[in-house]
Amino acid sequence: MSAWAGLAIVALAYALGSVPFSYLIVKLAKGRDVRTVGSGNAGATNVMRAAGKAAGAAALLLDCGKGVAAVTAARALGASGLVVGGAAAAVVAGHIYPVFLGFRGGKGVATASGALGALEPAALAASLALFVLVVAWKRTISLGSIAAAAAFPLLLLAGVWLGWLRPPGAGPIAAAFLIPALVVARHSANLDRLRRGVEPRLGERGR
Repeated sequence: MSAWAGLAIVALAYALGSVPFSYLIVKLAKGRDVRTVGSGNAGATNVMRAAGKAAGAAALLLDCGKGVAAVTAARALGASGLVVGGAAAAVVAGHIYPVFLGFRGGKGVATASGALGALEPAALAASLALFVLVVAWKRTISLGSIAAAAAFPLLLLAGVWLGWLRPPGAGPIAAAFLIPALVVARHSANLDRLRRGVEPRLGERGR
């Protein structure tokens, strides 16, 4: 595969990530901009606030599906590991900074889960287990998301070191660090509220 073909795959992954399913679902269902509702985040949780549980579930599945599709398609096209990793990072970047919404998108958790899960399902499963444990303990979705994202590359490397996982290559390893970094950076406001002890818990009104 030529360098231009690889760049095209990464660019198309970014474009796919930029498709604003949360925005479109709420716009079609309620005629509103999801970014003006609740927390202002273009993500599944805020879609649920704006348009109900079914709409939120649809947004979650579609956003997750973007991540899976970008990685799966890159592999199906015979892309190198570097391009596959680039496509995984690009689809998440597209969701967080979508060109179609003026670069103001969601926090990337669902799309990152899809992309990272397609890269290494076992490491994602361990991260999701950590997410569940943290949320059950602290009743704070954002803390669970941040912890799971930050843990993913460490869990991946630990699995490889222990011989439980096959080495995925430089591209996927780089994506395994870059994607969580994007997700954690997008949660900077949540981190500040966690530090101040004012982050909403489950059942409380989101911000």
